[in-house]
Amino acid sequence: MNNAKMWLVVKPTVGVPLFLGAVAVGSFAVHVAVLSNTTWVADFLSGKPIGGAPAVASMVLPETGAQAAAYLVPGANTVLITMPDGTMAEAVLTLPQDVAALD
Repeated sequence: MNNAKMWLVVKPTVGVPLFLGAVAVGSFAVHVAVLSNTTWVADFLSGKPIGGAPAVASMVLPETGAQAAAYLVPGANTVLITMPDGTMAEAVLTLPQDVAALD
């Protein structure tokens, strides 16, 4: 045992339960942090489907203006992208079922 002399200072009847209690408290703290800082864990535990199909990205160049982007789904997520040549583009992230509904 690497720390055998420790048991000369701390009795095993005190040290072992203290160690196991610390492990249990740490494990509980990690589980609480995961449940409170993620959304998918609660969905998983309640039986809801997680994720889904990957999102489809379509691009609207700034030169075309907002009127050309009339096909956007309300509440769609957009991302501003800088191309390698320095031009800016706006990527509109839409779920596949929303794209199919537009056709």
